[in-house]
Amino acid sequence: MESANSDLIKHREILFMSPQREKDPAAAALALLNGIDGILSVTRTHAYGIHISYQLTRITLNEIEDALQEIGFHLDNSILSKLKRALFYYAEDTQLANLGYDHAESKSTLEIFINRYNQLPHGCRDERPTHFRHYS
Repeated sequence: MESANSDLIKHREILFMSPQREKDPAAAALALLNGIDGILSVTRTHAYGIHISYQLTRITLNEIEDALQEIGFHLDNSILSKLKRALFYYAEDTQLANLGYDHAESKSTLEIFINRYNQLPHGCRDERPTHFRHYS
């Protein structure tokens, strides 16, 4: 039974392209992905790469990378990276289908966007107490 659970924990490396908006995309991705449901650990391997361990039944590599790309990260698009990515996506989708899991819309992907929103400096937060904001 232990090997069945270890099959559902995946360890992958995500590489970023060098010209990024962030000077250190690995550190920025690390800050975003820590604490997300289903992601067990995220470590920085170098300035343009992270190593991630996650539980397949909660989140997939495809969802993680799609969320990172929507936020503005540029993933490595070399031929080798594209082939690995396609193989991992296919293998994970097949494994989930064989186990009977439906991964239509993940709550974990939403958490990535919430983390990103909370880390951005913006003027949408009013620090005043509620009774001061509604004073007329």
